[in-house]
Amino acid sequence: MNIHEYQAKEIFKEYGLPVAPFFVSTKATGIGKAAYELAPGPYVVKCQVHSGARGKAGGVALVQTPAEAEAFAAKWLGKRLVTRQSGPHGKPVNRILIERASNIARELYVSATIDRASAHLTIIASEAGGMSIEELAVNQPEKILKVAIDELTGPQAYQGRELAYKLGLQGKQVNQFAKIFLGICKMFVQKDLSLVEINPLVVTKEGDLLCCDAKINTDPYALYRHPEMAELDDPSQEDPRVARAVAAGFSYVPLEGNIGCMVNGAGLAMGTMDIIKNLGGAPANFLDVGGTATKERVMEAFKVILEDPNVKCIMVNIFGGIVRCDMIAEGIRGAVEQIKISVPVVVRLEGNQAQVGEKILNECGLNIVSARDLRQAATLAVQAAKAE
Repeated sequence: MNIHEYQAKEIFKEYGLPVAPFFVSTKATGIGKAAYELAPGPYVVKCQVHSGARGKAGGVALVQTPAEAEAFAAKWLGKRLVTRQSGPHGKPVNRILIERASNIARELYVSATIDRASAHLTIIASEAGGMSIEELAVNQPEKILKVAIDELTGPQAYQGRELAYKLGLQGKQVNQFAKIFLGICKMFVQKDLSLVEINPLVVTKEGDLLCCDAKINTDPYALYRHPEMAELDDPSQEDPRVARAVAAGFSYVPLEGNIGCMVNGAGLAMGTMDIIKNLGGAPANFLDVGGTATKERVMEAFKVILEDPNVKCIMVNIFGGIVRCDMIAEGIRGAVEQIKISVPVVVRLEGNQAQVGEKILNECGLNIVSARDLRQAATLAVQAAKAE
């Protein structure tokens, strides 16, 4: 789960990380008033959306006066910010953050995440802050520094100091960085996070370190332990179809094709998408309805899939293990009848009560085609999508 920058900065403050005083408002007049309280300028104003690359899209600006800050807010509030990370539809801008601009001498990069190869919490840092870490990894990988944190000993202050020296920090900055280093690690573990990123961590002309940006991603599977983090969720930043899927208990990721996919099991879903692509088709989504799919969940999955206007055919691929295929067939039949699905539906059932399920679908008299194997089902789905 993502949270907004202003929310992340509040958490930074809890853990002793240095952030500039800031205000957030849902109204342009509120931003103008905040600018007067922060005076004198200049100020940095930022659209609060769950997306990176805001600056390049015009969602971050340096303004000189409270009037300019208010004008920026008036321009963006209620609009959608489209960045190279947000997708073509962008993210709605409901809040603007304002803070006094910092006297920046240098920009650094610092983040914490799990290194999947070593399974360690890893601190990543670079002297080349303020730019995309993905681009840096490709073009200048030698500028990326990594420190693995031992699970038994935890982060050590000397590790932070060593990293500070490698980043070219001096004097009081070394201990300031060590404090930030320890704070990030403590935050990451205590809050069950999947990412903490500061880009940039600036060295001011006064010689101090300051977190000018803050990004936090939480582990969604650990939110039951952190109700205070779950409360920070902003559903407006998510695709409404994804929100519906989460509420119904299944996984859904929208794609750009025209064949809606409903599968039980993530691996089977990936395989289904692969074979559709291999046969010249294009999946419209990833949808894992779950290994214990119910009739109600199947019906809700159909509704979510059909909210995509590009869907020309729906392919259902169910392996009956714990779940019974006849129950899934009843859910498919009920969904087609209730929702009045106009596009073709191709179904492949295998496993527990598969033959009974096929009989239900073959005798229902609806626009449902039953297939005996995965390749046949994918072929029929691709043909149906092209014919629409």
